[in-house]
Amino acid sequence: MRARHLAVLAVALAAAASAWAQSPVEAARALVARYHQDPAALDRARDLLDAALAKDRKVETMAMLSYVQFLIGDVRATTPEQKLAAYDRGREIGKRAVELAPKSHDAHLWYAINTARWGETKGVLRSLFLLPTIREELGILLELDPRSVRAHILAGNVFLEVPGFAGGDRAKAEEHFKKALEIDPRFTNARVDLARVYIADARYADARRELTRVVNEPSPSVVADWTVKDAPRARKLLESIKDRK
Repeated sequence: MRARHLAVLAVALAAAASAWAQSPVEAARALVARYHQDPAALDRARDLLDAALAKDRKVETMAMLSYVQFLIGDVRATTPEQKLAAYDRGREIGKRAVELAPKSHDAHLWYAINTARWGETKGVLRSLFLLPTIREELGILLELDPRSVRAHILAGNVFLEVPGFAGGDRAKAEEHFKKALEIDPRFTNARVDLARVYIADARYADARRELTRVVNEPSPSVVADWTVKDAPRARKLLESIKDRK
């Protein structure tokens, strides 16, 4: 019996040592991965990263915090004002990370995504002044990594949401979403957005195919996003076009 207790204690100590060995970014990443089980994990990830930045302003920590702020805006915020505040903080932190590390893909990515989401929440027409910045960031992102799934999704959304007179182009949006899915077929966010292009073009059978695939995806690349955002969006869109041919 004593040997058994010692074995259990050894396992517990090993687990604790593993947790202590994690960097703040690794610990935050683990919390983010399960936010679908506990949305408050995003708050804990933010607090952990804030504490780390108070001691050491690492670019990796800033980029991760910018990502967490984006998720807080998407998942935790319940009013437009809360969402704007979350995205605004995310873009400010991302911008500082970009200034410190101009070649950091993640710094550029979350700076650009938070900026775009802030503009979308504020209103596309009221935020057209942000387009030059977002386009510049997209150019840098795709130069740094032409196979960046999230960069292609962002580019697709810019082409989809921006009015035609400002450069909107559904054909180009479709190209970017398909490129993202070519790189990662299980990245369900891209598949939902591709379906949105099809709906805008009245290609309802194509949209149903993509949305059904999202709902039935057995191994999504980002389980938390699929659970909280992508699958619910897909079901809602399927319901909205159920009678359209």
